[in-house]
Amino acid sequence: MNHITCVFHLAVEPDHLGEFKSLINDIVEDARRETGTVIYEYSINAADETEIHIVERYQADAVLPHINETFAPYAQRFLALAQIKALYVYGETTLDIRNKLDDFGAVYLTPLVGLHN
Repeated sequence: MNHITCVFHLAVEPDHLGEFKSLINDIVEDARRETGTVIYEYSINAADETEIHIVERYQADAVLPHINETFAPYAQRFLALAQIKALYVYGETTLDIRNKLDDFGAVYLTPLVGLHN
């Protein structure tokens, strides 16, 4: 089965962190109900809580529904609170997926060698 993994690097201003945490709790709850979402987690740097990474892993056919249905209602508030510094996308992506993720400055990496269980 083809999986797509996205790793976002975000910057969040300290005065926006409380509102951002509240917002992402709502997004995670909605993502929890998605079929085809394997991993969807946020991590924050411990030093000053200004850098956040999101690790998302989907069955390939679940990427667009996540963006278009789950994330879309939150996108404007999310992007007002956090700046996307980088996005790395791993896996065999389709043109439709790339067209959506290009808006976030995605860098695409295709599988070379490895395994997962």
